[in-house]
Amino acid sequence: MKSAIRSDHFSATQNACNLCAPLGAALVFKGIANTVPLLHGSQGCSTYIRRYMISHFKEPLDIACSNFGEQTAIFGGGANLKLAIDNIRTQYSPDLIGIATTCLSETIGDDVPMFIRTYQDGCRNEDLPALVHVSTPSYQGTHMQGFHGAVRALVTVLADATENGGRPSVNLFPGMVSPSDLRQLKEILAAFDLEAILVPDYSDTLNGPLWTEYQRIPQGGTTVAALRRTASAAASIECGLVLSGEKETAGTWLADHCGVPLQRMGLPIGISASDQFFAALATISGQPIPEKYSAQRGRLLDAMVDGHKHFNGVRAALFGEEDLVAGLAAFCGEVGIIPVVCATGGGNGRFAQSVQSVVPERYHDRMHILEDADFVTIEKTLGDLDLDLLIGHSKGYTMSRRLKCPLIRVGFPVHDRVDGSRLLHLGYRGAQQLFDRIANTLIEEKQKKNHVGYTYY
Repeated sequence: MKSAIRSDHFSATQNACNLCAPLGAALVFKGIANTVPLLHGSQGCSTYIRRYMISHFKEPLDIACSNFGEQTAIFGGGANLKLAIDNIRTQYSPDLIGIATTCLSETIGDDVPMFIRTYQDGCRNEDLPALVHVSTPSYQGTHMQGFHGAVRALVTVLADATENGGRPSVNLFPGMVSPSDLRQLKEILAAFDLEAILVPDYSDTLNGPLWTEYQRIPQGGTTVAALRRTASAAASIECGLVLSGEKETAGTWLADHCGVPLQRMGLPIGISASDQFFAALATISGQPIPEKYSAQRGRLLDAMVDGHKHFNGVRAALFGEEDLVAGLAAFCGEVGIIPVVCATGGGNGRFAQSVQSVVPERYHDRMHILEDADFVTIEKTLGDLDLDLLIGHSKGYTMSRRLKCPLIRVGFPVHDRVDGSRLLHLGYRGAQQLFDRIANTLIEEKQKKNHVGYTYY
C-alpha cells in the first residue's frame, strides 16, 4: 500500500475534494423538525450553501444569516446575531435555531456562546426556541467536521436523562447519507420493533412530496423532544470507521455522561458491514433478523454469483467523504474490484488505516490512498494507472471526461443528475443497487468498445 500523501508545508489547494464546514452543519440542522439553520457571518456563505444543497436535493430551502458588513467585521457581530434570532422567531416560529459560525466570525473572535447566553438572559419571560451553536470555521475542517460537530452539539445541549419514551429507542448517528438511506434505516429499526432516533433525519425535509403551496419549514425531521430522549435510549449506533477515531462524538458523549451503550461500526455498505449492522440490532432488540432482510441478503449473494465475471480484476478509483470511501472500498473488495485509488479531501490522519482495515490484504500493495487531496492531485495520480472506473460524486465528472473513464455517481453532491436524493447506498438493498449500477456500466463500456456490438454478455 502506498502511504497517504501528506505535506508538512503549506500548499494551495486547487479544485478541492471537500466542502465548507458550515455546509455540513446546515445539513444537520435541516434534519431537525421545525428548525432554521442560521449562519453567523456574511451573506455569501449562506447563498453558496443554499445553492449547493438545492442543486443536489432539488428542494427549496432557507438558511438564515446574520449578514456581516464592513463595520460588523471590525466591531463584532453580537448585535447582528441578536437581530437575526429575533427575525427568525418572528417569521418562522421555530422549535430550534441552529447557529453555525463562518470563517469571518471565527477569525474576528466573536464569542457566540456568550452572545447566546446574553440573549437568553434578556428573554427569560419569553418562550424561546432551543438555541444550539456549533463552531465551524472552514479553515479548520471540511463539511464532514461541520456535520459531526453539529450532531454532537445537538446532543450535548439537548439530551436530558429525565425524558423517557414508550418503546425502546436507539440513537442512530448514520453520518452524511441520502434521504433514501435514512428512510431505509428507519424501516429496518421498525422491523426490530425499535424506535429510531436519527440525528439528523432530513429524509422528508429535503426529499418530501410535492407541495400545493410554499412551506417555510418543510414537515419532517427529528423532533427536539426526541433529541432530549437520546439520553435514555437503549443504545447508540454510530456509523463511521474514520469517525470512530474522534475523541468525543455524540455517541461517546452520551456513553460518558448518560450511560447509553455505544456500538461503533462502518457505514453498512456491502455484505459484511450490513451483517454487522443487523447483528447489532438483533442484540439490542433481542429479536432475530426479520426474514425480509435475510431474503434481501440472499438475493444480493445470488446477484454477486451471477455477475462476478464482470467485476473480477476491475480497477477503480474512489473519492468523496472519508467514511463513504472506506465503505465503498470494503464493498469493492467483496465483489472483486481493486480500489487502486481511495481519495478524500479530509485530512485527519485516520483515513488510510480505516481503508486498509476493510480491504483484503492482497490488494494493499496495489492501492494509493490519498487524504487531504484535491482533484488536481487525484487526477495526476490516476494518470499513471490503468483504470476502468471512477466511483464518486459529480465534481469528478470533468476528470472522468479527460480520462475517458466512466463515473458511477454516489454520495454528495450529485449536481448533474436528478436522483441524488434517491440514491441508495446502505444495507443489502443499497449494495444490490450499487452492484447493478456498476455491472451495467461495465457492460455498456464493453459494448461501446466492441466492433461487433454484442447484444448480451
